[in-house]
Amino acid sequence: MKTLLNIIWVIFAGFGLWLGYMLAGIICCLLIVTIPFGIASFRIAGYALWPFGREVVESPRSGAFALIGNVIWVIVAGWWLALGHIVTAIPLAISIIGIPMAWANLKLIPVSLMPLGKQIVSSDALLPTYRKQVTAA
Repeated sequence: MKTLLNIIWVIFAGFGLWLGYMLAGIICCLLIVTIPFGIASFRIAGYALWPFGREVVESPRSGAFALIGNVIWVIVAGWWLALGHIVTAIPLAISIIGIPMAWANLKLIPVSLMPLGKQIVSSDALLPTYRKQVTAA
């Protein structure tokens, strides 16, 4: 099911969003100071192209520099990318088959606004951790 949703996603929203993140990453890599933003943008581009079956989690090594970088990112590029997610989520939400894709689009907004200090992992990789937390409780 994840593969089918991802294929539909690429056709209706993923490719355009991928292009937006790639463009943001290329622009950020032009200057040496903004290369970390470019790397984060390229990482999210892959997630925006194929989101089903993957999740965004906080990186355990992120700190104050990630917070400062995220503030700069929101001002420079984050709000444009978040707006792109909103614009593509609205038409997807109109159709019944597009509702899961609209939800995935809205799920991408927090990482488009604050990409530094985040990791993209497989949803299956989160399952053992979840089981540990449930059995400990």
